[in-house]
Amino acid sequence: MTTENNLSENEEKKNPNEVSQDTSENAVSHDANQHEDDAAEHLEEHEEEISLADALKEMEKIINTPNAGENFKRFNQLKEKASHYIHDEVEDKKHEYVEAGNPAENFSYEHPSQTKYSALVNIFREKHEDFQKGQEEEQKKNLDHRQSIIERLKNLYTNSEPGINLFKSIREIKEDWSKAGQVAKSEFKILNNNYFHHLNQFYQMLDLNKEFLEQEYSHNLEKREHIIARAKELENEPVIQKALNELQYLHKLWKEEAEPVAEEFREKTWEEFKEISNKIHERKSELSASIEKEQAVNLERKNEIIAEIKKLSEPSETPNHNYWQNSIKRVEDLRSDFLKTGSVPRKLSNQNWNDFKTTLRGFNTTKNNYYKSLKGSQQANLEEKLKLIQTAQDNMNNEEWDIAVPLFKKLQEDWKKIGHVPKSMTNKIWDEFRDACNAFFNNYREKSNTSTDNWKENYKNKKALLDELKEVSNEEGSIEKIEQIKTSWNNIGKVPRDKISINSEFNKTLREKLKINKINELELKEEGLSENQLTDKARKIKNQISDLEAEIVKLENNLSFFNKPSRENPLLKDTYNTIDEKKAHLETLKQNLHSIISGE
Repeated sequence: MTTENNLSENEEKKNPNEVSQDTSENAVSHDANQHEDDAAEHLEEHEEEISLADALKEMEKIINTPNAGENFKRFNQLKEKASHYIHDEVEDKKHEYVEAGNPAENFSYEHPSQTKYSALVNIFREKHEDFQKGQEEEQKKNLDHRQSIIERLKNLYTNSEPGINLFKSIREIKEDWSKAGQVAKSEFKILNNNYFHHLNQFYQMLDLNKEFLEQEYSHNLEKREHIIARAKELENEPVIQKALNELQYLHKLWKEEAEPVAEEFREKTWEEFKEISNKIHERKSELSASIEKEQAVNLERKNEIIAEIKKLSEPSETPNHNYWQNSIKRVEDLRSDFLKTGSVPRKLSNQNWNDFKTTLRGFNTTKNNYYKSLKGSQQANLEEKLKLIQTAQDNMNNEEWDIAVPLFKKLQEDWKKIGHVPKSMTNKIWDEFRDACNAFFNNYREKSNTSTDNWKENYKNKKALLDELKEVSNEEGSIEKIEQIKTSWNNIGKVPRDKISINSEFNKTLREKLKINKINELELKEEGLSENQLTDKARKIKNQISDLEAEIVKLENNLSFFNKPSRENPLLKDTYNTIDEKKAHLETLKQNLHSIISGE
């Protein structure tokens, strides 16, 4: 009497026929495992691409799990992706640096995510080492436990006491063996062979107890029939990978728990199970076809993205600043879409990725060349605006209204027509020009007889300003335009009662334009406000200051829950940055409030 599983060398020599059957079963089981490995490889190739930010976020999530060390494979996949993205982006920066005419050996750049990436890798390395130590200790305990089970099995057929229930005892031993934890791979083969050797010896002893042997045969046959029935159901399982995974588990049950059976059922049941297994494995081609079809769709989408970026790099008409700003946002969306789109066929993956990176670099090169060409014209624009400032400053105390008012209106119109200036000078020259204009119009308003205001003319002027405000977008210089329009609005007197709704329409439009330009109304630089308007604005600023101070206190209290909180801790970096941003915003509001109170 032998089992159908791993036999010792002596038993193999004694039972050549049964060893042959065992070898065939194990061979098919090995093929099943190979099929599962192939399917798993298909799935690994099919993993969805993720962005650098998402990869770092998932890495951080892993290291914060209780058993972080056991997720070694997933963490390594994310680590490789993150490293790949960081390397590519650094190479892009180097490419731009060299393209600008700089020597490559002088290039120096640290990616903004490098510090966080390194911190996550170091933290995980420590957690993985701790996990491995724990695994080694657990495997040693499991080894001792399994050896004790083998001793119980050995004693069952060598030192059994009279009246012992062998059927119950062998069931308990086999159940304990199936539930025992993992041991080191170097120990498993010898340990497993030893177990089945003594199990075989036990069954040989049972030749003397035919009644028990028949019970054992019957019990194991029921297990085989149950396994076969479940395997038949898997033939119609719609999720192919699920069917393959469960089939692998059924083969494990067959090897470990469904032996032995009576001779007349042994070959019959095995052949039936093997035939069903082969049919299920044949369905793996469906899985491959499905993955290939999806990868083909992904490749088509990624090529469409590359083509669209290339098209943006080659505009049919001469592009302006607004075109490039919109294109930059669109390319960023396309880049995100590319990374989120799933995998493509492996043989085309590298080429597809290289095409994408080359196209991105081409776009950036064309865009950078455009802004380089603007530098000369921006200098000329600066000189033109400086002349307007000088004229405004020379005439801001001029009280010959018939001449001065049209002059300042003309200066403002000319200012809007002149293009962009170097960014470092934008705010400075705008402040100088606005101050000169405000000084003139404040003087004009104070010394003009308000009783002679032409309300209809006021409405006409306000309507023109409202129309101008509606045309403002979120391009460079938009905030200056809004401030100029708002100041001009403040300097216009009353309108007829039946036209007063224009004020509400203007305020609504103003809020919309401030929102798209991401600026708070309280931070808007404007002149010409009445005392009531100044008081209301000061009240609003005070309320926002109070709210910000409360938010900062709350965030700083949250930090106190950590032991020795530091900016160097990658988990607290975002919190410190948020606090810094809110404090900067708070300081701006305080300066605005001071300006209102002091009348500056």
